[in-house]
Amino acid sequence: MEAFARLFETLDRTTSTNAKVAALVEYLHRAPPADAAWALFFLTGRRLLRLLPARLLHEWTLACTQLPEWLVQESYSSVGDYAEAIALLLDASPSRRQDWPALAPQTTQPQAGLFEEPPPTVDARVEGVGLADWIEQRLLPLREADEEARRVRVVTWWSRLTGTELLLFNKLLTGEFRVGVSRTLVVRAVADVAALPAAVVEHRLMGEWKPSGQAYRALVAPEGESDRPSHPYPFHLASPLQDAIESLGSRAEWLAEWKWDGIRMQLIHRQGQVFLWSRGEELLTARFPEIAEAARRLPAGTVLDGEIVAFAEGRPQPFASLQRRIGRERRVAEVARDVPVAFIAYDQLEQDGLDIRALPLQERRRRLEMCLADADLAVLRLSPALGGDDWTALAAQRLESREQNVEGVMLKRWTSAYKVGRRRGDWWKWKIDPYTVDAVLIYAQPGSGRRATMFTDYTFGVWHEGELVSVAKAYSGLTDAEIDELDRWIRRHTRERFGPVSAVEPVHVFELGFERIARSSRHKSGVALRFPRMLRWRRDKPAAEADTLETLRKMIE
Repeated sequence: MEAFARLFETLDRTTSTNAKVAALVEYLHRAPPADAAWALFFLTGRRLLRLLPARLLHEWTLACTQLPEWLVQESYSSVGDYAEAIALLLDASPSRRQDWPALAPQTTQPQAGLFEEPPPTVDARVEGVGLADWIEQRLLPLREADEEARRVRVVTWWSRLTGTELLLFNKLLTGEFRVGVSRTLVVRAVADVAALPAAVVEHRLMGEWKPSGQAYRALVAPEGESDRPSHPYPFHLASPLQDAIESLGSRAEWLAEWKWDGIRMQLIHRQGQVFLWSRGEELLTARFPEIAEAARRLPAGTVLDGEIVAFAEGRPQPFASLQRRIGRERRVAEVARDVPVAFIAYDQLEQDGLDIRALPLQERRRRLEMCLADADLAVLRLSPALGGDDWTALAAQRLESREQNVEGVMLKRWTSAYKVGRRRGDWWKWKIDPYTVDAVLIYAQPGSGRRATMFTDYTFGVWHEGELVSVAKAYSGLTDAEIDELDRWIRRHTRERFGPVSAVEPVHVFELGFERIARSSRHKSGVALRFPRMLRWRRDKPAAEADTLETLRKMIE
């Protein structure tokens, strides 16, 4: 744990890419395989589900620090990260740490003398305990322990950890682990340690990756085929087209197709099994049984890249319909009858068990068409190529995007290979112009990570019957200078506080952009905006002239 805490501190404090990679390489060279596996688990964005209710941590913090509740709440509001706030309060507490287990509220009557020494069921050691032991022998068993056992164990460890280790322990405990390092840098470091191409490491890290010494040794083993039938490939991502379309050269060099408004997915059929992996590396096979069943008729050793969309009456439906399927874990068949879906395939990555990503798109497309020739076309569909001999004709088709319930047009160079991540030049997304609305800033709260001490998450409202009604939250679109200016203003013009959320004077208007709008019973306003973001700060416009809820309702119609 000490070594991982030092790595965490180094990554959090430096902005140098090379320094981050060097620190990762040094840690991986020295760490036992099981510790290295758990470190990569967290550093690649995976996290443990919350092990304890926040209520218990709050109660134990109050008891250990002997601070008034309002001060603890205020500290959390100031820091913006509950795990960090607890660590700072505990580390600065003047109370005797050895007394903490006895001070914490108890749910059962302890035996006499229980807290004179650490309870025998608690491994109170903190020095020399590796990361894997902390996770597997200490943290994970908390899920099965009763409340009193949880209290004794956590408070005992709190009493012995300090500084970065205490902060790290709380982050792991709450599932709020974040650190300033990208997945790309982690892959670079592993590739350096293993002397492997970065693309191979990225591929091996995809999908369900259970941390263990064996898993880490397999990750850094010499290059070879994966023995995991469920293993997806890293996704190739498109870049937004910002230059004139004519800058791409000849129209004949490009495949054009709709940019579907669904869930990006890889469909895998290997060894008699079918898997559906989202771009977020979530296994969703059970949510879409009709697609899984249709995929079993594809040739073995097939991997397709595509999009799952709500599909009815021969055309895609709005994304809002698909949301009913995304979050459904039970009664899937019932919802499937109401919301039919289709997998729209636009690339083939594997054929007969062979990786074909290096082939040019034109050849992969030809093989994809052959693969789907005998498929259930009601469920497995080929993404059609758009016509138009020149860019002008394609631009005219793009204007029909909203009528087609799509987000615009995708452009892919016919000669391109299927690469890893976002590589500019071969794949572009030419999205339609967003809907816009002028809304008033009404709430703000701190962000996370490096922005945990600044107000960067904003809630906006529009007018309805003389009041401002919340319609969207947005986090992106402002420059660093604008964020800094707005943060200072929010601190001077907060009217009320609700935990970390500040209600501010409703005077600033922002133009928000969003892709779609739909009715929603889950939102007080009755509308839901898809991908809202700030386009500009309307300093020229008073709040009284912001848009109304009726304006948004008309957009739906």
